[in-house]
Amino acid sequence: MVKSYTAKYTKISSGYMGQLVEWPEVITEGKDIDECREMLKDALTEMILVVQTGWPKSQILIPLRQRFC
Repeated sequence: MVKSYTAKYTKISSGYMGQLVEWPEVITEGKDIDECREMLKDALTEMILVVQTGWPKSQILIPLRQRFC
């Protein structure tokens, strides 16, 4: 079953931030809107995996991408 989600994109200083309207915990950013869209799809896939496997939230490690100036 395929479900569609509504993505909200916001222009930020480092590019774009994307968030799912129906699932606001799914949020990411990218240097341009295309990268943001791909990262958002990946974040959604990871969140669905977490829900399907029943991983406890306390054991989920979310890698953060750091930016250095």
